[in-house]
Amino acid sequence: MTEPFTPQPSCADPGDIPDLMPVSEARAAMLAGMAAVSGVDAVPLPDALGRVLAEDVIAPIDVPGHDNSAMDGFALRADDLPRGGIGRFTLVGEAWAGRPFSGTVQAGQAVKVATGAVMPRGADTVVIQERVRVDGGVLEVLDGERALANVRAAGEDTRAGDVALAAGTRLMPAEIGYLASLGVRSVCARRRVRVAFFSTGDELVSVESGQPLQPGQVYDSNRHSLRAALETLGVEVRDLGIVVDDAAATEAAFHTAASDADAVVATGGASVSDADHVAATLRAHGRVTFWRVAMRPGRPLASGRVGDAHFFGLPGNPVATLVSYYQFVLPALKRLMGCRELMSPTVTVRCGSALKKSPGRVEYQRGVMTWADGEPIVHSTGRQGAGRLSSMVQANCFIVLSPEQAAISPGDWVEVQLFEGLI
Repeated sequence: MTEPFTPQPSCADPGDIPDLMPVSEARAAMLAGMAAVSGVDAVPLPDALGRVLAEDVIAPIDVPGHDNSAMDGFALRADDLPRGGIGRFTLVGEAWAGRPFSGTVQAGQAVKVATGAVMPRGADTVVIQERVRVDGGVLEVLDGERALANVRAAGEDTRAGDVALAAGTRLMPAEIGYLASLGVRSVCARRRVRVAFFSTGDELVSVESGQPLQPGQVYDSNRHSLRAALETLGVEVRDLGIVVDDAAATEAAFHTAASDADAVVATGGASVSDADHVAATLRAHGRVTFWRVAMRPGRPLASGRVGDAHFFGLPGNPVATLVSYYQFVLPALKRLMGCRELMSPTVTVRCGSALKKSPGRVEYQRGVMTWADGEPIVHSTGRQGAGRLSSMVQANCFIVLSPEQAAISPGDWVEVQLFEGLI
């Protein structure tokens, strides 16, 4: 008599699966065991893009450092503005950015000023050049000009002694420029996080090898996707190549990767196949935080520790690899980097496509968000198979469907996570 058996959970299951951890719980459990890496570097400002501040930056100067003109025009005293009719002022000089007027503006006088020029002593208002008439050395101003207009006050952007940027800020182009405006030459940043990664699978061929594919083989795309994503983030990468489907080889790769890395990322080998050794090796030689997550794609997602390194075992399907990276590995690495903000923002927009979904899991479908009639709208890229890497190429966002949601009809509201924010 044939013994009964219980099927294993799979990505094809339509609804709730009791032993799958919800995405929010899995992410919280993962992050709870993480702290920013120790060690800091003094980084010259030109080299600081993408680095994370290890301490607050205190503004050493006021920005701007002096009252200055916000527009091209004429500086004068607000008390002299006409209360009716035309006011006439004697032009007594000019002020340019970097070349201040040396005198003091007296009653009935005006100075021609360029944008950014230091406000002349005695003047507190700028009338823009489009609203005046110059007749020889006389400036004519009509009634109705606003007192104290078009002047940027010293320190109105930042005051000396203010916290200009807080610890945990990741330095992007605006932050770099802001620090330069303060005269900051170098910053104290967290050291770069070290990440080792490898792919697993007998079917994989390295594209660098130049070897043609044999029946059943595929080129390894996951390592290249991961490397690009990691280098975009700004971590130090160590590519360990392809590991064959063998328990001893997988164990050796674990220990090599964890020997000097803060995080280890493996793709493939995290499911229940007899040839999949990543999850088994993690259970035998590391600590498991979770193994299977209620998400699609990306259900077989292992997280834990190997030695002192945080470990992530991602599914082997190319789309599932990237989805799992962005939703779990990326926020984890940001925590290790010391970032204050871990998750990328989402927006709610109308969906222009009919989407298939069963309740029970979070789904990350690939979409294209555009504008129609002045409103944002998102459409599906089409078929959503976890092996269709072209769906990621065509997309500019994830359509994030919550566990409670079922099928989506055109016009329904959905949550969207733009790829542009996943950096």
